[in-house]
Amino acid sequence: MTPGTSRPRQATTRAREHLGEVLAKVEANNPGEADFHQAVREVTRSLESVLVQRPRYMQDKILERLVEPDRVISFGVNWVDDDGEIHVNRGFRVQMSSSIGPYKGGLRFHPTVNAGLLKFLAFEQTVKNSLTTLPMGGAKGGSDFDPKGRSESEIRRFCQSFMTELYPYIGEFTDVPAGDIGVGEREIGYLFGQYKRIAKRFVGAITGKGIKWGGSQIRQEATGYGVVYFAREMLATRDDVLGGKTCLVSGSGNVAQFTVEKLLDLGAHVVTLSDSDGFIHDPDSIDREKLEWVKRLKNERRGRIREYAEEFEHATYHPATGGDENPLWCVPAQCAFPSATQDEISAKDADNLVKGGVTLVAEGANMPTVSEGVDRLTAAGVLYAPSKAANAGGVAVSGLEMAQGMQLVQWSKEEVDGRLQAIMRRIHDTVRQTAEEYDRPGDYVAGANIVGFVKVADAMLDESPI
Repeated sequence: MTPGTSRPRQATTRAREHLGEVLAKVEANNPGEADFHQAVREVTRSLESVLVQRPRYMQDKILERLVEPDRVISFGVNWVDDDGEIHVNRGFRVQMSSSIGPYKGGLRFHPTVNAGLLKFLAFEQTVKNSLTTLPMGGAKGGSDFDPKGRSESEIRRFCQSFMTELYPYIGEFTDVPAGDIGVGEREIGYLFGQYKRIAKRFVGAITGKGIKWGGSQIRQEATGYGVVYFAREMLATRDDVLGGKTCLVSGSGNVAQFTVEKLLDLGAHVVTLSDSDGFIHDPDSIDREKLEWVKRLKNERRGRIREYAEEFEHATYHPATGGDENPLWCVPAQCAFPSATQDEISAKDADNLVKGGVTLVAEGANMPTVSEGVDRLTAAGVLYAPSKAANAGGVAVSGLEMAQGMQLVQWSKEEVDGRLQAIMRRIHDTVRQTAEEYDRPGDYVAGANIVGFVKVADAMLDESPI
């Protein structure tokens, strides 16, 4: 052994051991929270070389501090339905990190919401917000309340009760919530109205507001548009374009709708959409007229996607089958945009995507692909855009809404869209360049994790909050 060669090996071994210790502690301290474990595991897999080069991160226990939320707030939400019956739901806000700015992240109303799910989302949000280059920390919140089947007045009363409990913990310089699954512009309106009622002031303490009362242009479109912009940049590295590509899109909510819209703008052909009941396959492709019908179905009538197959000739409906295989991902295509929910692409689904000819996967939902599925996609040479990079457009425009609110101005749709495209291009280029610098060329997962982590870690060192 030549002199000095043992030192790099020792540094690598120590970094590997440190990452293993952090992950083991996360799993021990957060039993049963598989999504949170997966999110931390994915980041730790990318950081070995970073810790070798910057051992102070280990000395100051930066990663240990980052995976432990600053605080987890839990509260009861009591509300009354239209029949006068009292209901009690659980509300949460996980404030993960404010190292680079006020806590920022959405609110989710869905029966699956619990503290573990929100810790996963808040951790992902912290890294994602760092990637945008905007001064925003990471948080996530919500409730196990299910808005499906509830009347407008019931949803309003629930939102008002929820905000009454959440109010002490948020503010324009403290924590700025936004929407997520089950929380759209309607719910944001009720939440913000209650915030104003309590605070007696109009400030940007929530984003996702309506255009007429402080919102930003293309906020609703931003996540879906941003995913497509990121995919466009990825394909450009191979001298390729989205035009003419057959694309699979899952989901049928806000993200899916505007992913389809922007894909149509760029000349792609979208052949699938889904909801929790199943998916539709339209071999004739979803054009603008059909997309507008879907928007009315989901946004106004709150209908189910199976109705699409009843409305349009040649389209077929396929009920959800459960298990570890989703037939949607068996449809032949070149690009896939999972836009429904976490863990919707299993390892078997990843194999089916590759078999079906998919060469690009860009995630619109948060962590929709399980770890083994990611490994199989990347091993097959698929361009894979992890959610923390690909779907950062939504929170980026939330940040732009905050900036407009501070200045009491409203930018045009063209200006916001131009800024969004520039942000997504910058994220893509920085992530790709960083992956190359750390000898991981083409590895968007590693690049995104490293870029997002390092910015937050350096801020923690500079602030030295201990």
